[in-house]
Amino acid sequence: MIMRIWHGWTKRGDDAESYDAILRNQILPGIHRIDGYRGSWLLRRDSGDDEVEFVTITTWDSWDAIEQFAGASRTTSVIDPKADALLTRHDKQSEHFEAVWVP
Repeated sequence: MIMRIWHGWTKRGDDAESYDAILRNQILPGIHRIDGYRGSWLLRRDSGDDEVEFVTITTWDSWDAIEQFAGASRTTSVIDPKADALLTRHDKQSEHFEAVWVP
């Protein structure tokens, strides 16, 4: 299993709530169409300085599955335009880790 990790930040308040809703109701459920996608986690915290940090961790069977999602470069961030409009900053590249032990 490969875990793909990405960070994005929004302004606290309405932007954070709207971004959270887009992720939960549209973006993350929509990834299920990709063969080899195994699920995701959405983490959120108030990071100070009037920002909210979001971390998405998606799980994949293979690099081929990730390429279906992100394209041939694999690490390029994939950001929906509606979500991008709410972000103050974000990772340009996602990080990938092989899951060597999963409870």
